[in-house]
Amino acid sequence: MKIAQEIRAGNVIMNGGNPWVVLKTEYSRGGRNAATVRMKLKSLLNNQGTEIVFKADDKMDQIVLDKKECTYSYFADPMYVWMDTEYNQYEVEAENMGDALSYLEEGMGAEVVFYEGKAISVELPTSVEREVTWTEPAVKGDTSGKVLKPAKIATGFEVGVPIFVNQGDRIEIDTRTGEYRKRV
Repeated sequence: MKIAQEIRAGNVIMNGGNPWVVLKTEYSRGGRNAATVRMKLKSLLNNQGTEIVFKADDKMDQIVLDKKECTYSYFADPMYVWMDTEYNQYEVEAENMGDALSYLEEGMGAEVVFYEGKAISVELPTSVEREVTWTEPAVKGDTSGKVLKPAKIATGFEVGVPIFVNQGDRIEIDTRTGEYRKRV
């Protein structure tokens, strides 16, 4: 059992007899009122979404899901197909992929998350290396502070990079925040 205040995005909780994945949590503390946690949830069984407010000290069951290291194979509309080391294929629905779509590349490794034997989502590594496919040239003289310019990677995802990064450079991106980490 965990209290609502300790639940983070990505955790899976039981609510009303159904498993829900937490998409977003927002902790707030009122003046005289007790602290509350607003959670945006999505059902693992039927993909319906909801938003519920819990007291910060409400107790709830957290479910530990099975995870398996897999490699991305191909897209079969509307499913993304992943394969493990024993060549078993698992399909994850497009709407359950979340932010992973921004970084997806054929042959990419990730953890596929299972609930009762069904593949439900994907957890990416904390950082990925990608090639910059487009970016504007640096503006001469613009060096005050932390200056960022837009850059696109092969998937079309746009990330802010420092002015010294050029088209064709390989960069490391933090998949949790979607921010540039360093040039590789």
